[in-house]
Amino acid sequence: MRTVLITGANKGIGLETARQLLKLGYFVYLGSRSKSNGLKAEEELRAEGLYNIEVIELDVTNPDSVIQAKARLEDKLPALDILINNAGIAGVQPQNISQCDMNSLRDIFETNYFGVIQTTQQFLPLLQKSEAPSIVNVSSEVGSLTMQTAAGRRANWDNYHAYGSSKTALNAFTIALAHELRGTNVRVNSVTPGYTATDLNGFHQAAKKVEQGAKVIVDLATRQLPGTSGKFFGEEGEMPW
Repeated sequence: MRTVLITGANKGIGLETARQLLKLGYFVYLGSRSKSNGLKAEEELRAEGLYNIEVIELDVTNPDSVIQAKARLEDKLPALDILINNAGIAGVQPQNISQCDMNSLRDIFETNYFGVIQTTQQFLPLLQKSEAPSIVNVSSEVGSLTMQTAAGRRANWDNYHAYGSSKTALNAFTIALAHELRGTNVRVNSVTPGYTATDLNGFHQAAKKVEQGAKVIVDLATRQLPGTSGKFFGEEGEMPW
């Protein structure tokens, strides 16, 4: 049975991604900053008849927490097949870069960028023991420089300058790691679920349902695409950087 670790899996797209992977027969480790919130999510999934799950307390912004989570998985697994770096925060809007709060900007990068890197660094050795390892970084179209500079870009993207820049940095990490690991069997890709109704946007106001947003992540995580690494995908296929 293939194994998956999802960060930020106790709610929203992370939880729905776990649900869909469980239905496909994967064993899912629910990474949750709060153990109690993770256990609530686990209870919800078990009530649906989904049992191949275990909560791993994991705060991606806390190096000690990440190291401890890695040690717990090393005690349980010979290898980890898939790491989905889903944990992220949007921060308070608006975030016009000319006047956004610097502490808020640092908090966003701490989770969305630095947190992803330190989590990936710790779990990479366990992934490299898998026959077909995959790292999926959950990004956003507001992190695409091409889309940000295109004619007709959405006006409300100005509310997400801080969040968007953290996802641009995350995409750069995807490219750098994929290039570093070229010639190995580790695939590293970014994916955007699109503007989805979750806590991330504050009011569940997006038209896209969480099931639809999570499906894009699941499809990328589970497809066997030999040699496909250092790419950015969305619901309609490959996205521009």
